[in-house]
Amino acid sequence: MTGPDEEGIPFGTKLGQLAADDPDGVGLILIHRDTADERVTWRELDLQSNRWCRALQLRGAQVGDRIALAVQNSVDLVTAILGAWKAGASPVPVRWDLPDWERDRVLAVVDATVVVDSGSLAELRALAAAQDDAPVEELVAPRINGICSSGATGTPKVIMSTRPSVWLPSMGDPFMTNWEPVPRPQVILVMAPMYHTNGFATLNFLLSGDRLVVMEKFDAAKVLDVIERYRVSNFTATPTMLQRIAAVPGVEDRDLSSVEWILQGAAMMPASLLRTWMGLLAPHKVVMAYGMTEQLGLTSLRGDEWLEHEGSVGRGFRETEVRILDDDGNDVPVAQIGNVYLRWPHTGSYEYRGGAAPLPTTPDGFGTAGDLGWLDADGYLYLADRRADLIISGGANVFPAEVDSALADHPGIADVVVIGLKDPEWGRRVHAVVEPADKTAPISAAEVIAFAKGRLAAYKVPKTVEFVDAIPRSEATKVSRGAMVLARGG
Repeated sequence: MTGPDEEGIPFGTKLGQLAADDPDGVGLILIHRDTADERVTWRELDLQSNRWCRALQLRGAQVGDRIALAVQNSVDLVTAILGAWKAGASPVPVRWDLPDWERDRVLAVVDATVVVDSGSLAELRALAAAQDDAPVEELVAPRINGICSSGATGTPKVIMSTRPSVWLPSMGDPFMTNWEPVPRPQVILVMAPMYHTNGFATLNFLLSGDRLVVMEKFDAAKVLDVIERYRVSNFTATPTMLQRIAAVPGVEDRDLSSVEWILQGAAMMPASLLRTWMGLLAPHKVVMAYGMTEQLGLTSLRGDEWLEHEGSVGRGFRETEVRILDDDGNDVPVAQIGNVYLRWPHTGSYEYRGGAAPLPTTPDGFGTAGDLGWLDADGYLYLADRRADLIISGGANVFPAEVDSALADHPGIADVVVIGLKDPEWGRRVHAVVEPADKTAPISAAEVIAFAKGRLAAYKVPKTVEFVDAIPRSEATKVSRGAMVLARGG
């Protein structure tokens, strides 16, 4: 968080300081799909971003404008983002693989002065290469960046940070320092696409002097190669990514000794998968966090804490306060499910583009993203699910994430998403969409249901099972339950 006595430095100025202090040090390594790498020094990052700044300004970018960047993880993406900040503009990364109709809707909401995409990248790269690399005027973007998102209906929105592009020491404070000192500089593996907040946020650490090792595209087997080759010290990953890495043959024999800690976020993590990673590393090296792009606050805990509070996503992290409220705004008792509300010094430092209403906030500044959960007597938070994903089946509440976690432990299931579908008898029936681990000899629906019956109350057990070749996940491994429901008739 931002300390009251911290002195801010414009992002461009901070990058210039890094370049002056260690001009030949490598700040960025880009891992191409063929595993060839591209190394960029601090000086090169500074000079290339100066050129990109001037190129964007020639295309009309001014202070306060937005720059859309619909390109894959690349050196161009990073230097264009840095160049946008130097121009005083807000970079907004956009998924590059959207169909044209959806891409057009998203770009209409972004309303960018310049769009960097497959159609314009070559021209803009050439324009940037032709520019002077001398220092540029010191400018500050009034909003650091935007992150594209959408709800269950698929309506696009852009979450804009309302904080300026001013670097503060707290921005580069590693998660693990909440428990113990972290050697610096870090070597941070970026395996997520940088249009996702987990990938984009690593730029805070780049500006803090840490080295980023960025994969052009996530590949579980290559992750292990990259960790060994570049002596990666930490990374952030979704449960799906961690599941795929853990499933790589021989993973237990790989050299993970450089990894000091990992951070898991973006979705609930099955207990069996968490224990697997505790075995691959150590309980105290696995950190879990819960938060949202809107920066309402964070909870976090390490694996050694989780063993004493199994299933928790932690306690309030760095001044975050947590409350569980009922629908009337009243605090609920310990161990009772309600709406999760968070508050920290930056709660509310966002705005939506696209017409979405701000998230509900109490008069005293606690905000909620619509998640349901409960607190134990020690103040540890446990998530139930998103209210929008809740399945009411036969009058009983079923939290699909709980069913996901139970089914994910079956060795015959590679991936699973549980949704609620319209049903004349149950109102909504619990339906499991399963990607089998062995597609030549897949698990049967009866086996899935029997396995669930051994782990869940009867009303939570899927009534129907559907098999698919692959769960429709994004490059960031996220999935929209709402979209999956709509695709099956609601």
